[in-house]
Amino acid sequence: MSTLALGAAPVPLMRMDHEDRELFRELMAAVERVAQRSAFTLGAEVAAFEREWAAWCEARHAIGVSSGTEALALALRALEIGPGDEVVVPANSFIATAEAVSLVGATPRFADVDRERATITAETIAPLLGERTRAIVPVHLYGRTVELAPILRLARARGVAVVEDAAQAHGARYRGRRVGTLGTLGCFSFYPAKNLGAWGDGGAVVTDHPALDARVRLLRAHGEQVRYDHRVVGTTGRLDAIQAAVLRVKLRRLEQANARRREVARQLDEALAGSAVTPPAPAGDGHDHVYHQYVVRCEDRDALRDQLAARGIATGLHYPIPIHRTDAYRGAPAAQRALPVAERLAQTVCSLPMFPGLQDAEIARIAAAVHEFDPQGGG
Repeated sequence: MSTLALGAAPVPLMRMDHEDRELFRELMAAVERVAQRSAFTLGAEVAAFEREWAAWCEARHAIGVSSGTEALALALRALEIGPGDEVVVPANSFIATAEAVSLVGATPRFADVDRERATITAETIAPLLGERTRAIVPVHLYGRTVELAPILRLARARGVAVVEDAAQAHGARYRGRRVGTLGTLGCFSFYPAKNLGAWGDGGAVVTDHPALDARVRLLRAHGEQVRYDHRVVGTTGRLDAIQAAVLRVKLRRLEQANARRREVARQLDEALAGSAVTPPAPAGDGHDHVYHQYVVRCEDRDALRDQLAARGIATGLHYPIPIHRTDAYRGAPAAQRALPVAERLAQTVCSLPMFPGLQDAEIARIAAAVHEFDPQGGG
């Protein structure tokens, strides 16, 4: 029998835009503006968002594309990475990080991650670098910044590119700079659940290199610079104008939303002290965390989730299977060797509710339910 208190509304993992009536009206007006112009593919709305996103990221160029996965694949294609090449990626990430490598015909090499931060490091990358390595894809996971400086030094020494996967870290800073701008290219997803989320799929590539900017633009639209003048084999990888319009509205609120996420995380950190869960490690000097997810660790994770569900509190798993252990990568080289940290994280991580609109009373409910959890008793 559920122990959800009488009259208490469930606490979701996140809340979508329609619950903010003022924002929803603004977004609907932006969609109507695009519809009235009947300009749905690229055009002025996408160009405006690209300028605004580049400025916000403090990058020279931003290219709107159809998804975060496409952003990664186009970035790798712009670097002319393909069959015969290898790209180092973390085993603890969403599958799209590795999937993009496979989509361009290259081979992902899976690295283990740091125990505290759950992100890739120069130490876990170094043993995987070889003659065929062309790029490293560090992932700013859950909104936390990767320790990039040693990775960038390692990449320069070995002559390989760094493509930042910043799909979960919109606005985070590493040593004062926005993530996505420190490597050769940076890739973002605007999936609706992201800190900056569209009303469908969308993504962007940012770079300071004009030639790479031009190359990604060419590849995202069938290799066209002029209509029917196809310079290279490209794809349909463009950002829709409606998504650009939605993103422009929400971008104006992103800094404030990220600040609220940090405040929610601070309150959760304090409220969960002494419980059976381990909160996220502090960001640390020079680092940042914009809390796309608030990921804790618990030895009896599944029992904890059951108890929270009984109390009307949603949870998530990010991620329950390391990429190299999925069926999709059963034949990958790393599938034959252990990556102990990534595999242990998959067994113990649990995402608690995290969104800017999370109320203090809801935070208190989450903390109370976690403190009630008895790992021995299962609840």
